[in-house]
Amino acid sequence: MVVMLGVTDPLTYVLGTIAIILLPGPNSIFVLTTAARDGVKAGYRAALGVFLGDTVLMLGAALGVASLLRAYPPVFAAVKYIGAAYLLYIAIGLIRAAVKRWRTGPAAPGAEAEVDQPVRRPFRRALMVSVFNPKAILFIISFFIQFVDPTYRYPLVSFAILALILQVCSFLYLTTLIFGGNYLASQFRRRRRLSSALSAGVAALFIGFGVKLATATLS
Repeated sequence: MVVMLGVTDPLTYVLGTIAIILLPGPNSIFVLTTAARDGVKAGYRAALGVFLGDTVLMLGAALGVASLLRAYPPVFAAVKYIGAAYLLYIAIGLIRAAVKRWRTGPAAPGAEAEVDQPVRRPFRRALMVSVFNPKAILFIISFFIQFVDPTYRYPLVSFAILALILQVCSFLYLTTLIFGGNYLASQFRRRRRLSSALSAGVAALFIGFGVKLATATLS
């Protein structure tokens, strides 16, 4: 097994990180939705919230939060249910916006489409979504720490390397989503009912994420 600066099997970690990031999750869906509704700048503000949230989780992993959550199941349960409730809150907001757009109907020919209300505080909301993201929690706290050599003299260096790899992969992926979302917005701006259906689909995903988080376990 290859060990580099206390990181065991770095190639497996990189491949696992890419695979996890590419799986749909509340972080990526929120960034994509924000960019589609409010543009590239808002998308990057949401992405910065994701980066900070992931950093908080990685710091927690370095400080042994996984052991704390395993030792005190009520603490983990509280984290789960708070996170699930927040994801459901976002889903409800998306559903309300979808219903409003659906009732408005298609834009009149030659008329400018009504502009949706922008996502409020995208950085703060993305931070909350990231911190309570079931995929990130289980990945960073459970998978992340498995690649740190416990005998290495400078464990913080190992965690810093793993964190840098994760954030670089995340940045590249979220950048793709941000510009993809901006392109989709230009395509669907006049198709209110199609936009409404897409918002409802995203809301359904967030409900699914909330249920997944509420039923998550630390193995």
